[in-house]
Amino acid sequence: MSENETEHPDTDRRDEAPVINAGGAIFPRLKALGIDYVFANSGTDFPPIIEGLAEAEASGVDLPKALVIPHEHAAVSMAHGYWLVSGKAQSVMLHTNVGLSNGATGAINAACEHVPMILMSGRTPVTEGERFGARTVPIGWGQEMRDQTALVRESCKWDYELKYPEQIGGLIDRAYAISNSTPRGPVYLSIPREVLCETTRSEGLEAPCSMAPAIAAPDATALSEAARMLAEAKAPLVIAQRGAGDEASFAAFSRWAEDWGIAVSSWWATHLAIPTDHPCHVGANPGPWLAEADVVVVLDCLAPWWPDNHPPNPDARIIHIGPDPLFSRYPVRNFRSDLSIVGESATTIPALIAAMEGLPRDQQMLEQRRARLAEASAAVRRGIDDLSTRAMHEGLTKAHVGRALSNALKGVKSSVFSELGCPLGPLERQDRNSWFQEPHSGGLGWGFPAALGAQLADPDRVVVATMGDGSYMFSNPTACHQIAEALELPVLVLVLNNEEWGAVRASVSGLYPKGEASRANRMPLTALQPSPDFSLTARASRAFSRRVELAAELDEAIAEALEVVRTERRCALLDIRILPD
Repeated sequence: MSENETEHPDTDRRDEAPVINAGGAIFPRLKALGIDYVFANSGTDFPPIIEGLAEAEASGVDLPKALVIPHEHAAVSMAHGYWLVSGKAQSVMLHTNVGLSNGATGAINAACEHVPMILMSGRTPVTEGERFGARTVPIGWGQEMRDQTALVRESCKWDYELKYPEQIGGLIDRAYAISNSTPRGPVYLSIPREVLCETTRSEGLEAPCSMAPAIAAPDATALSEAARMLAEAKAPLVIAQRGAGDEASFAAFSRWAEDWGIAVSSWWATHLAIPTDHPCHVGANPGPWLAEADVVVVLDCLAPWWPDNHPPNPDARIIHIGPDPLFSRYPVRNFRSDLSIVGESATTIPALIAAMEGLPRDQQMLEQRRARLAEASAAVRRGIDDLSTRAMHEGLTKAHVGRALSNALKGVKSSVFSELGCPLGPLERQDRNSWFQEPHSGGLGWGFPAALGAQLADPDRVVVATMGDGSYMFSNPTACHQIAEALELPVLVLVLNNEEWGAVRASVSGLYPKGEASRANRMPLTALQPSPDFSLTARASRAFSRRVELAAELDEAIAEALEVVRTERRCALLDIRILPD
């Protein structure tokens, strides 16, 4: 035995350990972390990954399912929708800088909504020859960037570029743990082709994650103070935007609001926090309640009210509760917070409820408050009913379509993804995962692919994407319909087609109600005419499709489309012509 062998007795054993193509090491590691799917759009940086997948398949190795998603925005949005319904973070793999740029809008949406996912993209080779994996075709030069990660850095909690193949296990573990830590969000790993073409030892790829996510817990002293403030409040208000945690905390929140007679407003809600017909749910407008509230709980809200239109009671105490209650990612967000409590809603809501147990209460005041809230909640619903009824006579509107869809989904386990489509209110929702609205980041085209991801997560759920015509076009509908057919995802799509950018028109009219643009017969930069026949786009991928132009046709058309979705397990689309907003 040589001197070197004496000093390093493990060298031969390490060299003889099984090796694997580095590109093939990623998927086994993701599987060990509980990743079910990798939503991918491949490119010339993928050969070592594809070869690794083929080797694993030939050897019978259990891996996450690699799904071909023919547009990167759809891939990221599907991972977003999958997490919303399953609560499990997934992975997305994109093609160099151009694929990452297509997925960047989805990353912005996921960051805004605290949605965890592991984003990866290849990096074009940096070597021009004499190394396995070096550049071969002109795009190897054309796709190089000085800082590829800059495309998503502001939307990711952590980013890194893989330097050596033996880093794969540790880096993916770190990415997963950070992504799932409070506050959750996307992370990004750049994976250069030359590194993926090298080999690494395969041992340990199936081991459990080497680091646990850090989940923040609410401060006990702050919870006690919040509990005391709420118990003593004469007119408490909760504004909830992003749900009320998990199934248990969602149910507990509803019981707590009624028990204490606390008004709950769903201003621009992206997730459902309380059933829309709950006697304490006072609707989407917090203005009248803010004006009189003496204690306000802002429950995981990016922007809990419109500052110029909804001035809070100046004497109110305001409590912000959420994974990141001050939303530190945003340079300007100056809503007052007298008490800030960090924690996931699934933890903070039960803890706050427990902290209020046994505190003194004025039963007579609570009964009066409950009665007043129940009447106010009923009045909001009556107003919505009147609006929907008028629409039936004047022509189809979003409110009318929302009410028709609401009726059709009664008693059905369902999720509605609304992107400038059917509004909450006319569309009644009761269950925790029954409602998701477009992220406040406004990255259009999210609704359809997010619904596809949700359908993948829960095949037995009826999933509906309701979108404006502009949002539908931004979703890359040809790609999404292809995905729906290829993966057998029977999503129902309602395109509420007013042949314009309705949100833009509303914004202009809000700022300049008496301006020239508001008075014009045709507002500049808002028209989407002539409108395509979207039913033909769906039909190209063998989906059921139908155009609806009359109110009298609507109920029957929705029923027919739902029958196709539920019995034939086929995607269905209704192109519904509605009046301008």
